[in-house]
Amino acid sequence: MSGMGNLSGKTVLVTGASSGIGRATALAFAREGARVAVCARREERLTGLEPELKKAGAAAVLLFTLDVSNRAAVEKALNGLPSEWNTIDVLVNNAGLSRGLTKVYEDDPQNWEEMIDTNVKGLLYVTRTVVPGMVERGRGHVINMGSTAGYMTYANGAVYCATKAAEKAISEGLKIDLMGTAVRVTSIDPGMVESEFSEVRFRGDKERAEKVYQNITPLQPEDIADAIVWAASRPAHVNIHTVVMTTIDQANSVVFHRHS
Repeated sequence: MSGMGNLSGKTVLVTGASSGIGRATALAFAREGARVAVCARREERLTGLEPELKKAGAAAVLLFTLDVSNRAAVEKALNGLPSEWNTIDVLVNNAGLSRGLTKVYEDDPQNWEEMIDTNVKGLLYVTRTVVPGMVERGRGHVINMGSTAGYMTYANGAVYCATKAAEKAISEGLKIDLMGTAVRVTSIDPGMVESEFSEVRFRGDKERAEKVYQNITPLQPEDIADAIVWAASRPAHVNIHTVVMTTIDQANSVVFHRHS
């Protein structure tokens, strides 16, 4: 494609890369010939990813386990990257999750801890550790995973929606704070995507998770990865602030078209 910034040889870090959007994004950058660093909590899920990334065309691959909600672990892992990996050009803050679909006043507070610690604090910890180097080098791009949930709150999703509204505010604020530098900030905000998202939300209840996508053509992780790579490959002077995307069968957080 003409006008695309070349991602070949660029160093990309994707958090939460063991499944879903993170995995698809890592593979999409690999196909562009990038050097792909991936981390997630589940080591066994990461291991199988290395040959796939290499086969897809990654110039180099680095895998490590990381729980982004653990600040000390984030600082240790990211400040201790091998020297050939410590100049990150593109950071994809994808690690995130939803837990439960319950009224706030009846919810298990443990669900809140997990969502806030990962989706908000984890996002901040990783960003705080990686961005100073980008500013110093005079190049870099932070791509955060938002959601249509950050625009409109839906029933039984108050805290998850709050974490995505927080992501939206943090992305906007980071962009403002980075004015005068060459570092770009993008928020990619999808609606319903067919991934393990609902299974994680319902703690492994596959049947309940499947109902979410019933009679709907949801977005696929690859669709989101495509938007991420597109944003990352714009010419250096172009900053894509926000991409809001849904399946054709979704208008917003609450309006869906279910095929009869």
